[in-house]
Amino acid sequence: MLRRLVAETHLGVDDLIAPLFVREGIEEPHPVVSMPGVVQHTRASLRAEVARLTSLGIGAVMLFGVPEHKDARGSGADDPDGIVQVALRELRDDVGDSMILMADLCLDEYTDHGHCGLLDASGGVDNDATLQRYAAIARAQAAAGADVVAPSGMMDGQVAAIRDALDDAARTDVVILAYAAKYASAHYGPFRDAVDVEIAGGGDRRAYQQDPRNAREALVEIRADIDEGADIVMVKPALAYLDIIHAARAAFDVPIAAYQVSGEYAMVRAAAERGFIDGDAVMAEQLGSIKRAGADLILTYAAADMAEALA
Repeated sequence: MLRRLVAETHLGVDDLIAPLFVREGIEEPHPVVSMPGVVQHTRASLRAEVARLTSLGIGAVMLFGVPEHKDARGSGADDPDGIVQVALRELRDDVGDSMILMADLCLDEYTDHGHCGLLDASGGVDNDATLQRYAAIARAQAAAGADVVAPSGMMDGQVAAIRDALDDAARTDVVILAYAAKYASAHYGPFRDAVDVEIAGGGDRRAYQQDPRNAREALVEIRADIDEGADIVMVKPALAYLDIIHAARAAFDVPIAAYQVSGEYAMVRAAAERGFIDGDAVMAEQLGSIKRAGADLILTYAAADMAEALA
């Protein structure tokens, strides 16, 4: 009891955000093999899971959509009848104000080429054209009931474009959670399985995501997003970039989120399944380290398990 009383860092249910995948055109949840315990939800199973999370005291979820059809523009991302917009409306009816509904704002789940933006004639990402798509997605998500939109594409000027679009639509109360320091990490593989994304031609996203070797650059990117109107900034991944979380906490007086990404989560679960580690204890230790580094909010696929452990 004394150790608990004098502990410097406390991880609580209020710190946790649960990322959830909802897939169009399926009749039952599909397990994500590379992420033990995680599924692609149907609309019905998503509603049941959000109700369960609410009962556990978790206050926010982040939705990722998996459309039945993809195209070069990512048309489903801002379609009023797209999977995330439909899910947002249903969840808002279910939970009212008892749960914060967040929506990932990007194109990679919806494009047939797997990039986070529109492509130009040479096959590169067209930053400025992509901003127009992001603005449309933000308006659609806000209209469907999102409390928070979370641009994750790392396009230059994305926060300003989204803030202007929301303000023009009289959605000034919608919060922007910017993926401000998102690294071109090797830890994203299981996530791409979860959203059925394959980058065309075996390419990568190093042209617009950050170099894992750089730290000072992250602070420049975070400051730019704050100056453009971000309400919350995110560091992604979390565990491999604790130094960035710590530096951001020291430099900026805004809420800081960190994403324990799919690879970081899957390594713990896979090792636990083989009996190499105590998975629950390691997960708690890792999430505690993210909080200790300075994160105010933690996105983790272990949110429900941790909420039960912390109860």
